[in-house]
Amino acid sequence: MKNLAFVQYNSPVVLTFVAISFFAMLLGNITDHASTLAVFSVYRSSFTDPLAYVRIFGHVFGHADFEHFFSNFLILLLVGPILEEKYGAKSLIYTMGFTAVITGIVQILFFDTVLLGASGIVFMFMILASFANVRSGRIPLTLIVVFVLFLGREIVSGLTIEDSISRVTHIVGGVCGAIFGFIINRKEISS
Repeated sequence: MKNLAFVQYNSPVVLTFVAISFFAMLLGNITDHASTLAVFSVYRSSFTDPLAYVRIFGHVFGHADFEHFFSNFLILLLVGPILEEKYGAKSLIYTMGFTAVITGIVQILFFDTVLLGASGIVFMFMILASFANVRSGRIPLTLIVVFVLFLGREIVSGLTIEDSISRVTHIVGGVCGAIFGFIINRKEISS
């Protein structure tokens, strides 16, 4: 068999995130979702439980089922490598980690339900991608359109549709993407 050296692990942060999440999904299926509830979901619990702190971040790796998993990771795998190449692995790790923690804290503070999945990071990526062609002193119209359409859709859906989707997580992820986009691009433009 020929060497597969032509296959490149081109986006280590995104691909590793997908691999960990896939492993968490398989582990959840094997344990009848006990591992998902224990480690890969976030919800109000006692802070004397050491896993409560893990869950604030770990919920982004958990997914309810394969449809949930695939819907998040198709978008991440499309947008993530572009963001990783543009902003670098370290910046992407920080933005993903911060978004995970913020969405976890918002869930604990304001909701009495279980949250799991990478949708906050997906929406952060979508908004952050809209910043890809920011130039000094100019805001791309695509950024404004994406943000308005995204925010409008999530607000309308949150008010009119009853389902298990956390619209607040999408909005918080999008806001995180906008904040990171402004911060990262301000640094790039000024240097």
